[in-house]
Amino acid sequence: MPVAAKDLEAALKRAFPEMTYLEIMDTSSGCGASYAVIIVNPTFEGKLTLARHRLVNQLLKDEIAQLHAFSQKTYTPTQWEVIKAKAEAEGGTSAA
Repeated sequence: MPVAAKDLEAALKRAFPEMTYLEIMDTSSGCGASYAVIIVNPTFEGKLTLARHRLVNQLLKDEIAQLHAFSQKTYTPTQWEVIKAKAEAEGGTSAA
């Protein structure tokens, strides 16, 4: 059963109320079976990427179980600011 982007967004906001940025991209051409997300959260401070991804996967296990594919990029607010600044300096519009 596909997951609507708004349902995924609500689940992420419940899981990470202190999240400072969220981007959800439906990579399944609109059918809701595959998503890529960017999550910026201070909770990620001091955690390696694998630990961050495991945390997200655990908190969203019910939603992810319904998907064909789920990819994530997880950043701290400091990392996100560096990524945005680099993208702007390079003249790009995509930060990640």
